[in-house]
Amino acid sequence: MSTPSPARDRVLETATRLFYAEGIHAVGVDRIVTEAGVTRATFYRHFPSKEELVRSYVQAWDQEVRDEVAAVVPGLGADQALELFLARLGEEMCRPGFRGCPFINAAAEYPDQDNPVARAIASHRTWLRETFALLLGELGVPEPYQRAALLMLLRDGAMVGAALGEPAAVAGQLAVAVRELVRR
Repeated sequence: MSTPSPARDRVLETATRLFYAEGIHAVGVDRIVTEAGVTRATFYRHFPSKEELVRSYVQAWDQEVRDEVAAVVPGLGADQALELFLARLGEEMCRPGFRGCPFINAAAEYPDQDNPVARAIASHRTWLRETFALLLGELGVPEPYQRAALLMLLRDGAMVGAALGEPAAVAGQLAVAVRELVRR
């Protein structure tokens, strides 16, 4: 891993924008280098390969989510945290340019589970499922790990459904389904 620098940050920010909007395999290194305003040598000094950039992209998005949760959730009760999750996810799904979950999108392009990109995606999903299980456990929901797996399925389906159309309706349906999952 290279040391942080403004050039590295520009490359990662550019890649994040392009990978999310257009797909990882659809965007080449030359385009990233041009739009980030760096040389190929600078690119490769920070990212020895495009795959390393993709792994860094997934890990950066993961860290952003974890930081957001760490900044907000500890001050809330589990019920408030779950409601905030639903609200935040609904906002994300309804924002302009929404193209679904960046982790699901990346997983579709990196199906080999032994690939470092796929492992970074799996790490995020494991953390998210465990976070859900902890919240559900705090709410006294029986079988919190099994219910967390169901919550992941609901979340994944909502992310895909919202990307395909009618995100506000999908966000509302997700909220109803999650509340029902918690209640039962």
